[in-house]
Amino acid sequence: MDLTFAGFALLLFAACFLLIEGSWLWWSEKRGRGARRIARRLRLMTGRAAGAGGHGEPLSILKQRRYSASPWLEQCLRQLPLCGRIDQLLLQSGLRCSTAQFLAAALLPALTGPLLPLCWSLPWPAALASCALGPALPYLWLLRARRRRLRAIELQLPDAADFLARALRAGHSFSNVLQMVGAELSEPISGEFKLAYEEINYGVPMNDALQNLATRVPLPDLRYLVVAVLIQRESGGNLAEVLGSISRIIRARLKLLAQVRVMAAEGKMSAWILGLLPPVILGVMALTSPAYISVLWTDPAGIALLWYAAGMIVGGVVWMRTTLKIRV
Repeated sequence: MDLTFAGFALLLFAACFLLIEGSWLWWSEKRGRGARRIARRLRLMTGRAAGAGGHGEPLSILKQRRYSASPWLEQCLRQLPLCGRIDQLLLQSGLRCSTAQFLAAALLPALTGPLLPLCWSLPWPAALASCALGPALPYLWLLRARRRRLRAIELQLPDAADFLARALRAGHSFSNVLQMVGAELSEPISGEFKLAYEEINYGVPMNDALQNLATRVPLPDLRYLVVAVLIQRESGGNLAEVLGSISRIIRARLKLLAQVRVMAAEGKMSAWILGLLPPVILGVMALTSPAYISVLWTDPAGIALLWYAAGMIVGGVVWMRTTLKIRV
């Protein structure tokens, strides 16, 4: 017991220390003296453009994303391959936080999950699930934010392709068309095209800027659009007609995907009902017949049965969700 308490105290101290350090780094990056000085200089540099009718925040001119505002922490995080993956997910999800800030925020659930089996006597399946879900929850939340943003961009992509085709037919250059898409369309797709236009203005070759766009937005439809532009730059052709065809293909695929989702709606509803029915019945019985049902949380065998039932319900819901997920 003394060793367990000492380990718990040590982990709690580390969590508090890293939380304070992450909060200080976030404050220094957003509200510190250096951040205020840089923000003031950027406002002075972009004041004329904003006065000319520009709307939106100025894009960052940094050539390389930083993992942390602290140099020594930046150097340490650069040595970890996982930080590169987290930074890429943060970029694709559109979250305005650094890798160090995300890791600091994810530290509390990562420590809470393994400590739960030490504080309560849980069955071994529940202990394994707690140890696995604690560190995985922040990562799963980040994947969910990335998926939602990519879905929003996918729905806007046909309009963007049509806009590109119409602007090219009107005689505009492709770089100016990128600027027009960034100014006319709504977020989140406008920010990505605006960033590609800014990279071209800062001297990045157009091929590299378009490939960076495909890396930030890993959608197959956008990759087709980028490949079409790159091939046209090498071999020539009517780019406006190609973009119009890509737009029609994307719209047809999204229409088919919507039809598939309608057909799978009944199965998803069944999965929700089957997953929520046991806990709802348990709650109703706990209100109507507490003496009859209380054996499940007062007897050790009943507690074990509850954990096994929860694991089977979660596994069934995950299996049904995987079965109903159809790629188009």
